[in-house]
Amino acid sequence: MTILVTGGAGFIGSNFVLDWLAERDEPVVTLDALTYAGNLENLAPVLDDPRHTFVKGDIGESALLQQLLASHRVRAIVHFAAESHVDRSILGPEAFVQTNVVGTFRLLEAARHYWQQLPLSEQEAFRFLHVSTDEVYGTLEPDDPPFTETTPYAPNSPYAASKAGSDHLVRAYHHTYGLPTLTTNCSNNYGPRQFPEKLIPLCLLRALAGEPLPIYGDGQQIRDWLYVGDHCAAVRRVLDAGTPGETYNIGGWNEQTNLAVVTELCTLLDRLAPRGDGRSYRDQITFVADRPGHDRRYAIDARKIACELGWQPAESFATGLEKTVRWYLAHRDWVERVQSGAYRDWVRTQYGARLSQEGR
Repeated sequence: MTILVTGGAGFIGSNFVLDWLAERDEPVVTLDALTYAGNLENLAPVLDDPRHTFVKGDIGESALLQQLLASHRVRAIVHFAAESHVDRSILGPEAFVQTNVVGTFRLLEAARHYWQQLPLSEQEAFRFLHVSTDEVYGTLEPDDPPFTETTPYAPNSPYAASKAGSDHLVRAYHHTYGLPTLTTNCSNNYGPRQFPEKLIPLCLLRALAGEPLPIYGDGQQIRDWLYVGDHCAAVRRVLDAGTPGETYNIGGWNEQTNLAVVTELCTLLDRLAPRGDGRSYRDQITFVADRPGHDRRYAIDARKIACELGWQPAESFATGLEKTVRWYLAHRDWVERVQSGAYRDWVRTQYGARLSQEGR
C-alpha cells in the first residue's frame, strides 16, 4: 500500500513526509509543482529512499493524478497542496482560487473515479485527508470562545475564502458520493523548513541581517501557534483513526500576540546568536501600516481530537520556538538557496511601502 502526499515539498508537507518515513515503512509518493514555496531540498534526506517517489506535477493535472493513483495503488491521499499566504492572496487572489478550489476539485474527481473502481474492502479502507486552516472560521473577539468544528464559516481574506471553498467541496464529495474524506483545520504552524514569508522565519532572518522587523498595526493580533511536528503527528493520527466525514481542529493551545512572538524570538536570538554590538534584536522591531482586513484573533478548541483520537501537542511554544531557531541557525545554506531574487522582490513589494509610510 502507498499514500499520496500533495504539496509534499512545501513546509508542512515535507515535514510530514520526513516524519512518516522515519516512523513507518509504507511507501510515499510526493506530488509537488515546485512553485516558489516548494523546495526539493526539503526532501533531500529521502530522495534516494526506495520507499519514496517524487513526482513534479500539479494537482490540476487530471491525467497525471489518475495515473499516479492507479499505478501506485494508493490507499490514502494526504492533501497539503495549497497557496497559503494571506498577504499574497491580497496581492494576487486568482492563483489561490485556481489552486485551492479548482485544484482540490480535480483531485477529488480523480480520487472519486479511482475509489469507485476499487474492490469493496479497499474502498472501505481508502481515505482522502484534506488539510485546511482555522482562517475559514473568520475572526474572534478577545473574550469569544475558541473555534470548534461547528463554528460557522466566515472567511475574511481571499486565501481563507479559497480554503473554505475547498473544505465545502470535500464535505460535498463525502455527502454526495460517499468518498471517505477527513478534514483537519489547523492553527498557525511554525518550525523547520518554513518559507521565509511567514512571520517567524521572516523576522528571524531579517533580524540576523540587521534589517527592520515589520509588525503590522499595533502587533496585538492573536494567533494559536502549532509546532509543525505536532501538526504532522495529529494528521497521522486522524489518518489512522479518524471517522470518515468528520472534521478535526488541530491547535497548539498557544495563543500569542504577533508582538509577543517576535519579542520572544528576539530574546532567543539574543542568547543563541547575539548581535555584535551587544544590543538586543528587539531594537529592530518596527510597526508598519496594517494589512487590509487583518483578522484580530484566531484560537482553536482542540478537545475533539484529544478526546476522540487521543492526540495532544507535545511542544510548548517556548520549546517549539527554540527548536525552530536552532534549525534555522544550523541551516543557513538552506536559507540562502530559498531566498531567491523573486523572494526579495516580493518582500520589497509587501513591506517596502509600509516601512516608508512609517518613516522608518
